[in-house]
Amino acid sequence: MTDSTNAVTPIEDGAALLDEIERHHRRFNALPSEHAYVALVLWDAHTHFMDCFETTPRLALLSPEPQSGKTRVLEIAQTIVPNPMVTNDISASALFRSISGDDAGRPTILWDEVDTVFGPKAAGAEDLRGLINSGYRRTGGVTRSVREGDTHKVVKFPVYAALALAGIGDLPDTIMGRSIVIRMRRRAPNEKVESFRERIHVPEGHVLRDRLATWADTVREKVDGAWPEMPEGVNDRPADVWEPLLAVAEAAGGHWPKRARAACLHMVKAAQDTDSGSLGIRLLTDVRAVFDGTERVLSNVLVEKLNDLDDAPWADLDGRPLTPRTLSQMLGEYVTAAGKPIKTRNIKTAPKTVLKGYYAEDLADAWLRYCPPVPETAATPATSATAQVRTLFPVAEEVAVAATDPASATTEQDVPAAVPAGLTTAG
Repeated sequence: MTDSTNAVTPIEDGAALLDEIERHHRRFNALPSEHAYVALVLWDAHTHFMDCFETTPRLALLSPEPQSGKTRVLEIAQTIVPNPMVTNDISASALFRSISGDDAGRPTILWDEVDTVFGPKAAGAEDLRGLINSGYRRTGGVTRSVREGDTHKVVKFPVYAALALAGIGDLPDTIMGRSIVIRMRRRAPNEKVESFRERIHVPEGHVLRDRLATWADTVREKVDGAWPEMPEGVNDRPADVWEPLLAVAEAAGGHWPKRARAACLHMVKAAQDTDSGSLGIRLLTDVRAVFDGTERVLSNVLVEKLNDLDDAPWADLDGRPLTPRTLSQMLGEYVTAAGKPIKTRNIKTAPKTVLKGYYAEDLADAWLRYCPPVPETAATPATSATAQVRTLFPVAEEVAVAATDPASATTEQDVPAAVPAGLTTAG
């Protein structure tokens, strides 16, 4: 007969435990895809391994409208993660002081209604944004001057902590790039979930939390410093974001490594498809689309075509359409392959007429570095524009290099009297 005092506690099956956590979420949360459940469960689990990773991905629960289930996701996660700290209004000072205590008490931040801080009608709180970004890495911190008696000293406060944010609309680009984004939506009539009752279901979540903490202790050495293999094409920042989740999936085993990689590929691609990047990258991408393989485009023609693009911001930039001056200022932030700012050059359109415009060869390097790849079904990529491709306007004579000295032109105008509508082929 085995002495009960010497009984060995069976080792938790990690894959089965994650399955149970997923079932727990599914009871109360209607997420947009199977991949979203995988990401959410692995994010919950990774919060029990914080010191095993160099980074902690932000979980962004975003929706276009209220009542899309974001708060309920946070409520269920609150029962599973360690040391949850729920907030919908916190100052930068309160946040970093909450995080910068001892590691054992490090909170998991669950921040609801974050659009009141970062939404289009909010001021944008740069101090909070910087803190969120710094806390993404274990080495991150914020530096403050602290009074000690009659003197002050500079102190770096650690701010590394897991963070989930829920809100309407998108977050700042720098936060989105550090986040696993789940696009929430309202439940359809055929999507049923259980009603969440705190006094009944919170204890059920806590049982899973405690089992998860115990399992984490048994596999911590395996997870600490792990280098999970990334799916093909996932690198740089997306790899940093997903590495902790894939490491947890590898430790759990079963079907979780395969599901984790499938979710990673799907969600990274979805983020890339919906992320137009900064306004400057959006401009470069739209300019490339207007060029569509042409060699050169007049400045005013480029502005006109940009303003005519559907679902583009150029016709309403702070209440005004894009102008040649604004276009010049924005493109001037980027450089040519020779390292010089992109700017207009003189383009000869008639024997005695020179107009301002842009050359594809000046934009090609910026297109290559900042824009997403041109779809394979697209026409000749603008990045390969040469003197042999068609121009977007007729020219009186072919010139190898546009004139750059205004004095060399007989006439220079900012806007042509008329631009022929037809297209011609150079060469």
